[in-house]
This record gives sequence, structure tokens and C-alpha cells, in this order.
Amino acid sequence: MTNKPTPNASYSLTLRVRIHNQPGKLGEITTAIGRAGGDIEGIDIVSVGKDFLIRDITVNASSEKHDEEIIAAANDIDGVEVINVSDRTFLMHLGGKIEVVSKMQLKTRSDLSMAYTPGVARVCEAIAKDPEKAYNLTIKKNTVAVISDGTAVLGLGDIGPAAAMPVMEGKCQLFKEFGGVDAFPICLDTKDPDEIVKTIKYIAVAFGGINLEDISAPRCFAIEDRLKEELDIPVFHDDQHGTAVVVLAALINALKITGKKMEDIKVVVNGVGAAGVACSKIVMAAGVKNIIGCDQTGALYAGRKENMNWVKDWYSRQTNLDKETGSVHDVIKGADVFFGLSAPGVITQVDLKNMAKDPVIFAMANPVPEIMPEDAAGLVAVMATGRSDYPNQINNVLCFPGIFRGALNCRASRINEEMKLAAANAIAGIIGDDELHPDYVIPSVFDRRVAEAVAKEVEDAAYGSGVARRERATSDSEF
Repeated sequence: MTNKPTPNASYSLTLRVRIHNQPGKLGEITTAIGRAGGDIEGIDIVSVGKDFLIRDITVNASSEKHDEEIIAAANDIDGVEVINVSDRTFLMHLGGKIEVVSKMQLKTRSDLSMAYTPGVARVCEAIAKDPEKAYNLTIKKNTVAVISDGTAVLGLGDIGPAAAMPVMEGKCQLFKEFGGVDAFPICLDTKDPDEIVKTIKYIAVAFGGINLEDISAPRCFAIEDRLKEELDIPVFHDDQHGTAVVVLAALINALKITGKKMEDIKVVVNGVGAAGVACSKIVMAAGVKNIIGCDQTGALYAGRKENMNWVKDWYSRQTNLDKETGSVHDVIKGADVFFGLSAPGVITQVDLKNMAKDPVIFAMANPVPEIMPEDAAGLVAVMATGRSDYPNQINNVLCFPGIFRGALNCRASRINEEMKLAAANAIAGIIGDDELHPDYVIPSVFDRRVAEAVAKEVEDAAYGSGVARRERATSDSEF
């Protein structure tokens, strides 16, 4: 069975209620909300009248429908009136979540003459003579563009560029909070790969890196490949590579627990989109030899004709060397590891029992995974999901702030495989061997050591692989 989602802050409401001033009335309200499944986070008095109280009651729910049930439960109580409801998630987004702030105050004419005309002209001339000076004398040094066309947003699909903006703003928040990287959201009103590539090339001069986000497959592969070849700054499609890096980090530690080796395991990947392909590529680079991808048609294998595209064709020729066929339920038999990047409820307890001893399950569909952790309990060695309310959350925020921090530090021209592998090992290495536990194979997204460790290892890998363009001894004060 699948358990009802746990109440959480993403469906958090503040109910402003007018309560007739009678003993026990607040208890009736809390009991009613509890019976409706709400999780009360706080109760505050707003004002007191002669025969009434107005209180704010903050409640976590599990869905919009659940929100409505909680409101109705409170309204049904005699002597209680819900006079206002605030959705705390929407309140957080009012006016957007980010802003541009000046780094210095302009208080005098002298300040203005240096920040803008006439003094700024000298800085412009310096950059015109030596374009590399843009890294020290403009925001380029520490700024990333977060770019989407809104075609594959979260689990929502093609919702368009305007609707994608809150996600891109959130991404920019995470860049700043966890990596100290300034980022700006840009949503493009076109799905044409040529137009997307052209537009990004036109604006890239202002940025030190490009983070592609929520662009549907297979278009995302071609767009990223072209930009990597045509731009001299790092281009990183986080849905692919961010997920892949964190998955590899979790797998490294999960295999320590099970005592298995990369080269010996069988991995089944359900969902051969952007993230599924990237996860497959990175674990193959780390040593995995036996990997089988599945889509809605079943296992991919060389020569399959149904429901194929150029990416799946490439994938089918690089994987499943034994040409296993059938559904995910067929090829999962004997598998050591399952990566789910697909849809809720794809696999069952029977599938887990058919896997090899001590299976590792990364069920990353959101918000409902391919199999719920409760259903997998006792049948797996390690369980991870994409959710924050279960142990071992596979979350890209463990990767992209540190990767870009490291790339910007050394002015890398690209983010290559060596840098991605370095990032995965850095994330895995945060957890010492004496700390490893089935519920702790990946660090918390709030572990501040992660971005620093990732940045350092990524920067070292960039120098080691020859893509760093900044001498280690270069000072920021050199113009």
C-alpha cells in the first residue's frame, strides 16, 4: 500500500480565526484540525475583543485538497469563523524571491563619478583593450545565468517560460545561499533549439557560466552540446549532471555498506530522459559495466525500433550488452541497484524480492517515488528518494553551487567529466566511513561543508584536466 503524503511546509496555511470567547473553544479547534490530519505549527493571538479572540493558527497540510479539508473542519465549529487564509508558500513568492542590490552606496558626487560617468569610461576602455579584465571588473567573475524554456519544469511538464520563473528564482537563491554565487533567472519564450542557442550566445558575455534548467529531452542534449562547443564559459544542464553527480556520490557510499564493487553490479535505470541518461553515463565512467535502461516500452537494447529517438539509439548501443528484453519487472531480476527517474509506483515489493542480495534503491520520482520507503522497508540495504521528508535525499543543491563555485574560481572554460567525478567523490567523502549508515549515505543539503569541499575538488580537477584559465597565483587586484 502507498501511505498518504506527510504534512509539510510546502502546503502550509495560516488561518486567521474569530473565536467566540468560551472556555475550551481553542481545544475544539486544535482537535478538529488534528482529526483532519493537519500538523499545527504555531498559534498566536492577534487581538482580543469583549466577547471574542482573533488568533492565527499555522498548519502544515499534505496537498491543496487537504488544505481545504482543514479550513472546512475549523469553519464547522460553532462559535468559530475563519476570516482569512494565507498560503505561506505564495506569500514567500510575493514580488519574487530575489533582488539586485548595489555593492556600495552612492552618497556623493565623487561616488557617482567613479561608479558611473565619467570614471566608468576608463574601466570600459581597459576591458576593450583586454577582454579578460571583464572577469575582475564586472559581475562576470561571480555570476551565472539560470536559463530555461519552461518545457520540463519539476514534475509539471511544459508549463511555459513565465510559469517557470519561480523555479529559476529559487535556483538563483540556492546558488547564492550555498555557493556564494550570484545568479540571475532568464526564461526564454521559444522552444526552438536554434533560437535558444543563439540567444544564450548573445547574452553569455555578461556571465561566468550558464546553468541550463528544465529543458525537455532530447532537445536539452543537443542544446547543451552545441553551447559547450560554441562558448568559452562553463555550460551545465543541472537536470542531467547535477542529479548524476549526487546519484554517484550516494552510490559510492551505498556500495561501501553492501560491500559490492562498481564493476560487478547490475544497474537498472527506469526513465531514459535527461537525468536517466546522465546518471547512466556517470556511473559507467565510475566503473559500472552492466547497466540496462527502461522506458515505457521496456528495456532498451541495440536494434530496438519502437519508441526510439537519437538519444535512446545511442544509449541502446552503449548499454545492455546482453540484450535483455522485457519490462522493468523482467530486467530488474538479479539487479543490485535500481535508479528511478520516472513515475510513481513503477516497482513493487515483488520486484525488490527478485533483485540480488542487499539491493540499493534510488527512487527519485517526485513527489511520489517509484516505490515508497515504507513499502521497501526490510527488503533493501539502502533506500534513497528525492524527498526531504525521508533519509538520503538525492538533491541537486548538493552539487551545482559547489561545482560552479569551483569553476568560477579558476575561470574554467567548461565543466568536464573529471570535474563531475571530483564533485561526486567530494560529496561522498563528507561522510566518514565510521559515520556511514543505511539512512546516511548522502550528506544533508544544509551541511555547509559540502559546497566548500566540492568547489575545492572541482577546481583541482579543472587545473588537472587543463580547462582552468586562471593562474593560481593571480590576484583579484591585478588589472
